[in-house]
Amino acid sequence: MSRLRIGIDLGGTKIEALAIDADGRALARRRIASPSHDYAQMLDALVGLVTGIERELGVRDARVGIGTPGAVSAATGLIKNANSTQLNGRPFAADAARALDRELRIENDANCFALSEAIDGAGAGHRFVFGVILGTGVGGGIVFDRQLRIGPNAIAGEWGHNEMPARTEAALPDTRCYCGRRRCIETYISGPALAADHARMTGRDDGLDAARIGVLARAGDADARATLDRWAHRVASALSMVVNVVDPDVIVLGGGLSNLEGVDADLTQRLAGHVFSDRCVTPIVRNRHGDASGVRGAAWLWA
Repeated sequence: MSRLRIGIDLGGTKIEALAIDADGRALARRRIASPSHDYAQMLDALVGLVTGIERELGVRDARVGIGTPGAVSAATGLIKNANSTQLNGRPFAADAARALDRELRIENDANCFALSEAIDGAGAGHRFVFGVILGTGVGGGIVFDRQLRIGPNAIAGEWGHNEMPARTEAALPDTRCYCGRRRCIETYISGPALAADHARMTGRDDGLDAARIGVLARAGDADARATLDRWAHRVASALSMVVNVVDPDVIVLGGGLSNLEGVDADLTQRLAGHVFSDRCVTPIVRNRHGDASGVRGAAWLWA
């Protein structure tokens, strides 16, 4: 049991811990609500989850991997680019290692998702996997031969903070992103962006979220269908830039919007119209591990 791996998914609304064995079998799982905007309480919660699982399984030296929003800056050691903004500018990697009294491995949560799906998920068997998060935010991770690509700036896969292709539509509305830039892909295809687009185009600010819009579209609502059509067109256009640059073997979808009915087949079909090639055979598939992918990937950081 000395090689037990514990993954931590440090989400904005919940913190989840999962222990797996060398074959990826789940041994113990715990989930708690994230302390709201309280950094010290977040560290305490992290320690409580790890030590609780270790007591449950009778071990003391588990290897711990953590998936976080944002990334650890190679220049400063501080968290950057996190949409859970209480982490930004904090030495979270050092503080967590000190609190748990051990070496840790910490990566961006989208990287953890991509690693999970590449090792034993929907991307297993492919050498080059691009994992995509479509949810409250838009992120991505790159895995080649079961190894994460991080990059010297620790931003590999961050396609959501490139500018949305202007050719997507004649007159895209202007947007501003929490990162300080304008027209980021995330501001057009995230869950909140989809909902905002629906409200803007219908003139009805009735609080519908992306999931509810999906339900309405399946029921035949014309406005909801039009919203999802615009969204899918934008996603395919944005993903074509990834394919044009790195040409992955497979794209695996994660996040809440990956649950929209038929989204994988729809985006696979649409992608061909945007890619710089006489054909496009890149499959876009839904994830295998659902909302457990991030926490599994954090544990697999010790693979």
